[in-house]
Amino acid sequence: SGVTDIGFLAIEPVRAADVDFTAPYVLIEGVYMVPKDSALKAVSEVDSAGVRIAVNKGSAYDLFLTRTLKNAKLVREVSGPDTFIAQKLEAAAGVKQAMLLWAKNRTDVRPIDEPFMQINQAMGTPQTRGEAGKKYLKTFIEEMKASGFVAKALERSGQADAQVAPAAAN
Repeated sequence: SGVTDIGFLAIEPVRAADVDFTAPYVLIEGVYMVPKDSALKAVSEVDSAGVRIAVNKGSAYDLFLTRTLKNAKLVREVSGPDTFIAQKLEAAAGVKQAMLLWAKNRTDVRPIDEPFMQINQAMGTPQTRGEAGKKYLKTFIEEMKASGFVAKALERSGQADAQVAPAAAN
């Protein structure tokens, strides 16, 4: 609606129609969680007929899976992992750190180890805001990565295993 000036969000082609993104500041993995006794062992097995995957509606991984899945069905709700359990779905998709935290004390689920996607988290501004703001944000993000601020923020928030994105090419 144009009421915000900046946002922190995943770079996504659907969003790029309205948003100018900086280079990513962090690289996050999207992973699947499945029932403990599931026959699904690899990412390639999840996109199969009869497989239903819980996703948070409108998330970067929802948009990615919407474009890439051929056979599996997405079940879009506000809380993907809880929907996965409540509706006895075959899988849930989400951000690795959040999914592992959600499953930490559960004995009925397990992750598929390999990620199904890399999420490039960035800052963005509406395309209607002009070049000056876009240029400022791009410089700001590169300074925050180079100074170590992003790495320290990830560590403080318990996400030390998330990867700080490399410096953007000039």
